[in-house]
Amino acid sequence: MSPYLQLSNVTVSFNGFLALNDLNLDVSKGELRCLIGPNGAGKTTALDLICGKVKQSAGSIAFNGTVLNGLEEYRIARAGIGRKFQVPSVFRELTVSDNLRVACAEHPGVFSNLRPGRRQADDEAVERLAELVGLTDQLKKPAAFLSHGQTQWLEIGMLVAQNAALILMDEPTAGMTAQETHKTADLFLRLKGRHTLIVVEHDMGFVKAIGDVISVMHLGQLLAQGSACEIEANPAVRKAYLGRGGITNA
Repeated sequence: MSPYLQLSNVTVSFNGFLALNDLNLDVSKGELRCLIGPNGAGKTTALDLICGKVKQSAGSIAFNGTVLNGLEEYRIARAGIGRKFQVPSVFRELTVSDNLRVACAEHPGVFSNLRPGRRQADDEAVERLAELVGLTDQLKKPAAFLSHGQTQWLEIGMLVAQNAALILMDEPTAGMTAQETHKTADLFLRLKGRHTLIVVEHDMGFVKAIGDVISVMHLGQLLAQGSACEIEANPAVRKAYLGRGGITNA
């Protein structure tokens, strides 16, 4: 079987600086892949490339049989790829319920969303999403009053509402409490399989808790790939990134 997502010999250059240098990366359908590496390794650039925010100068990208080379961001989103950035992007003045309702809307027009049966279908979808991301008790609260972790979960719920088959997440646990991080790990484990996830993360405890496969990037290339135990024991990884303390203390 061909990979669900495949980056082949991809290079991204910013004014001569190689952010990605002949990168090859394959991800299977339903997998939860973690990308780790030091600052400047190219992790965020890889996510930017997949969602179309930046374009490669060489190589190709294919997702679910569709070649993404040169496609605009909105076309890549319509192909089923959702991106969650480090800073949550939600409608802060709207309630949690209304945020999820907007994400569920098939059409942006007001009248199309007022047709008979539409409201009930949306209510049911909103309730399912709120339960999934742990926000059932917050449905009437404006998003501006959510905790940092709750805001992150709301945005993830909005991506799920948009039927994103592949969800890209950049440091989703940054700024979270230990309890919020634990709940986020549980959420990701529930999402995988139904969705394919690629997570850029620095919290190695979180990575070990969720990652099917860990890909280590260094200088814009794939340095190593495998389970947490395999990555921790890899001499090249220890030398380039993890140090003597190993993956737990990175």
